[in-house]
Amino acid sequence: MTAEYAPASFDPLSTEQIAHTICEMFERQPLVSMTREIPRFEGSGLYALYYRGSSVELYRPLNRLQVPVYAGQGKSSNSASGGNVRERYPVYNRLRKHRLSIIEGGLPIEEFRFRALLLPDVHADLGENGLRVGYVPLWNNKLKGFGSNEQGSSTRQSKKSMWDTVHDGRRRSHGGVVHQAEKLLAEAEKHIARQVDDYDKLPWPHPNTEVYEDLGLQ
Repeated sequence: MTAEYAPASFDPLSTEQIAHTICEMFERQPLVSMTREIPRFEGSGLYALYYRGSSVELYRPLNRLQVPVYAGQGKSSNSASGGNVRERYPVYNRLRKHRLSIIEGGLPIEEFRFRALLLPDVHADLGENGLRVGYVPLWNNKLKGFGSNEQGSSTRQSKKSMWDTVHDGRRRSHGGVVHQAEKLLAEAEKHIARQVDDYDKLPWPHPNTEVYEDLGLQ
């Protein structure tokens, strides 16, 4: 009996393959300390935040893995106001805001790192989706609200976010508390445990963090 055989199929320009290529390239970028103010740089693209410490028990299992706690992007074109507005420093501005949120949330900023890759907006979309689907970052999922903009006068009745419930302290107005911190922490611990268990199942090869330089800002 003749064995069945079918050649492999590969489309290097498929949306899925492009996303995997972006994510692999992204993870070859150095981790950069957030302890000091981040020097300003131009450009749009993809970024992610990582925990590299030991003092926060919740995040300690992630401190030697590529798993980000948050993934996002900064777009050079912003049409939220109804017209296209070109921004020179979108990734930098996002990272600067996130650095302040981490500090105000009572977390040790010296134990956090970021990496970034400048990309056209359309490719940053693919990369962000790849990281979010592949890693399911905690602050994008179980502890939502970290990347939200500060509430304006017309929206200050919004409820307190999951992230702000667990990491209270940001200088922003909140409405009522609708989440239980203990329940969120328990769900976050289970989520991180699953991330660790699924670490080797990604569709792109993720390099060992030990071989990539951890840059501090002088």
